[in-house]
Amino acid sequence: MSGFPWGAFAVGLGWAAGAAFAVMLVTFAVAVRKGVHRVVDVAWGLGFAAVAAVTCGVAVAAGEGDASRRALVEVLTVVWGLRLAAHIARRGRGHGEDPRYDAMLARAPGNRNLYALRMVYLLQGALVWLVSLPVQAAVYGPGPLSVLAWAGAVVWAVGLAFEAVGDAQLARFKADPANRGRLMDRGLWSWTRHPNYFGDFCVWWGLFLVAWDAGLAAAAVSVVSPLVMTCLLIGGSGKRLLERRMADRPGWAAYAARTSGFFPRPPRRSP
Repeated sequence: MSGFPWGAFAVGLGWAAGAAFAVMLVTFAVAVRKGVHRVVDVAWGLGFAAVAAVTCGVAVAAGEGDASRRALVEVLTVVWGLRLAAHIARRGRGHGEDPRYDAMLARAPGNRNLYALRMVYLLQGALVWLVSLPVQAAVYGPGPLSVLAWAGAVVWAVGLAFEAVGDAQLARFKADPANRGRLMDRGLWSWTRHPNYFGDFCVWWGLFLVAWDAGLAAAAVSVVSPLVMTCLLIGGSGKRLLERRMADRPGWAAYAARTSGFFPRPPRRSP
């Protein structure tokens, strides 16, 4: 694992943590002012964009890493983060508090805002820092881009397409009053029950491949990121919790029986 600039990378880790927590603390101040903590969901994508921008700037200042890899990983991360933030901001416009945060804050042992700061904002800041390790490691990798980095970009693009198209299809479906109370089972949602989560899965495995292209050291230090995201998306706060809430919806059992739970495939034919 020689050749990887561990000292510069360690300094970059600190700057990345500062960027992630700065975004979360600013968002916390906005949330307290508005009285709605759901705005933290917008900060998730913004946090990654900030980490990518700051990390690339620190690497440039240190004179480390390949310029083309830095540009690639920064563009991929910022495009994904800003699209996600804009989508969540549009989706939440005009709505009150998210029921998830209402339920959590109802159990707060003391000041609700301080509890939210500890259990939501600071935790998400730490997760942004951890999950962004492929981005942080990739920018310090020496040597030019190879086919592995471009393969990662393709996997990332598949993920972004699933997220963006799936979100757009769901938004159009919900905007039609005729679909009130019905389950979305069209387009990408007929191939997987969670096109957005599958897309997120591809985005982070794609970014990991870009980091791997920077060398085995970068891969070793950042593989925890896609593994953590996979656990969260499938078994943590993503698919598992959402399907638990959806289980009692009319038609859910039939939809689940014919539609893949995560990885896309053609829908099964109804019996």
